[in-house]
Amino acid sequence: MRNVFDILKERELIAQTTHEEEIRELLGKEKVTFYIGFDPTADSLHVGHFLQMVVMRHLQDAGHRPIALVGGGTGMVGDPSGRTDMRQMMTVETINYNCERFKKQLSTIIDFSDGKAIMVNNADWLRNLNYIEFLRDIGSCFSVNEMLRAKCFQTRLEKGLSFIEFNYMLMQSYDFLQLYKQYGCKMELGGDDQWSNILGGIDLVRRKENQQVYGMTFALLTTSDGKKMGKTAKGALWLDPEKTSPYEFYQYFRNVGDDDVIRCLKLITFVPMDEIHRLEKLEGQELNEAKRILAFEVTKLVHGEAEAQKAMETAESLFGAAKSAENMPTTEMELTEATYGLLDVMLLAKLIPSKGEGRRLIQQGGVSVNDEKITDAAYQVSADSLREGIIIKKGKKVYHRVVGK
Repeated sequence: MRNVFDILKERELIAQTTHEEEIRELLGKEKVTFYIGFDPTADSLHVGHFLQMVVMRHLQDAGHRPIALVGGGTGMVGDPSGRTDMRQMMTVETINYNCERFKKQLSTIIDFSDGKAIMVNNADWLRNLNYIEFLRDIGSCFSVNEMLRAKCFQTRLEKGLSFIEFNYMLMQSYDFLQLYKQYGCKMELGGDDQWSNILGGIDLVRRKENQQVYGMTFALLTTSDGKKMGKTAKGALWLDPEKTSPYEFYQYFRNVGDDDVIRCLKLITFVPMDEIHRLEKLEGQELNEAKRILAFEVTKLVHGEAEAQKAMETAESLFGAAKSAENMPTTEMELTEATYGLLDVMLLAKLIPSKGEGRRLIQQGGVSVNDEKITDAAYQVSADSLREGIIIKKGKKVYHRVVGK
């Protein structure tokens, strides 16, 4: 009989499993408590985390119980997986604040009512550990030789791996042990970069509890050429609307490459596979239909249907005859001069990372102000124009309104 494992596989979400047949059978015959960890490295989750939230929802819809583990303890060390440098140390206050922010964002996808899902903070058991006791009890279960062969440490060994980061695998493994003991958690899920850490936890539960638990990793959200998705000119594609507006979020997915749209529909939406197979047959300009569906569905999941509708209508109006400024990303600026350099205005609006980049863009014909193409990098915008509001177009698809006050 088909179960949620088959759904995840059909949607190409599964990267690796520790025991494929056993996991499939387990998910088909009982309600399984599983967990995914989210370290509070910023005050918002980003689109990379969103894929894992979607996986949690698939499993919850099938009757399984998610544990969302926020890393108030592990966040004080920092995960070296996939890193070429050490993460910046954060204060306890910052970590606590970030954990609180995660709760709201996770709740947009996961139903935490009536015990259907649990949110736990590993600070509860990690921050007050006795170090010598931890080393004797947990450290004795790990082989340094095997840890050094783990993929999560490989990229760091050449440049230097700090001892504090070397402890991360032990801490994440200890999380699995605690969640098994406290909640009967039988599975750890995570991005494919977490494979080594997940294996460490499974082995620790086997050694300490003489029980078999399981691990499963998921595809990372990447483009067809292997680059991580979710990077914009302003940085990460955040789930927080104050950091990435619903319109910008929508536009990111509206503009994904032709080779990426079907995969994104499978990975981060709940659009039925029959519909995705229909969209898969589209070619050329027809693929815009698939991109509109992708952008709307993902924005609806993260920001709600009303915001997704507004973002879609704004995008459609911008690319139609009338370019409505309503709901467009807007930057307000204080006016103290009679005129302002366009490069300064674009820098303030975070449309360019530097003036040098802005000059190149203008010289290549990639910038317009109120539908007028600008070719002079020294172009000045009057304060009167700014009071009325100007619309800057960057490239073919980025529109931004700047208003002076």
